Amino acid sequence: MTSKHGFQSALVLFSGGQDSTTCLAQALEQFERGETVGFDYGQRHRVELEARQTVLAALRERFPAWAAKLGEDHRIDLAVLGEISDCALTRDTAFAFEASGLPNSFVPGRNLIFLTLAAALAYRRGAQALVTGVCETDFSGYPDCRDDTMKAMQVALSLGLDRRLRIDTPLMWLDKAETWALAHRLGAAHEARLGRDAAAGGAALVELIVEHTHTCYRGERSARHDWGYGCGECPACVLRARGWQAWRAGCGRSADV
Repeated sequence: MTSKHGFQSALVLFSGGQDSTTCLAQALEQFERGETVGFDYGQRHRVELEARQTVLAALRERFPAWAAKLGEDHRIDLAVLGEISDCALTRDTAFAFEASGLPNSFVPGRNLIFLTLAAALAYRRGAQALVTGVCETDFSGYPDCRDDTMKAMQVALSLGLDRRLRIDTPLMWLDKAETWALAHRLGAAHEARLGRDAAAGGAALVELIVEHTHTCYRGERSARHDWGYGCGECPACVLRARGWQAWRAGCGRSADV
């Protein structure tokens, strides 16, 4: 299968969280081949680096059509980013808002650096698209998650590499409830293509995300909620939990599932 944009391979920026796992599933539905890349930047929630491998193994085991397309996983050491950042994701400090109006969980330049390095890797690996789970519908206000930023980066990277490179942002205009709904649809589509129970496939991908992905900024994995593991209080947990509750209630724009 070739994506609607004519590209055959993608490199997915994959953290091991809900959003990037959903993006990976969509990429494996759309592209002939998908590889993954993660970044170790000294984040407090380093457990997400372990979650990445758990999620990849679970996807390969449960979804064979995707497993056949899932290629190499890459991990890039970005310790320098943690060293120059002074924020709640790289320091043991309480979450709060700065005078600028941005939350102190904002890591300046993080997504710009991620995309630049991912583009260099995509160049070497022959991938024509980068897939990232950034979003400006349900998000914490990070400027490097906005659609304008992604469009500017796409132009800059394509010019700088002298090669057309697309940045796909499947979640850009979705709220978290719709992200849960999208995961359900993707799991169902996988099973339907194999002539199996679509509803079971949708439930299986949702359960995989609940059980294995990690979102909590505090790295909490001891408390299990309906929506997954986390402290339940940090900004990432609040967004994830709120989206889960809205999706399960069939509210808003996600009521199509």
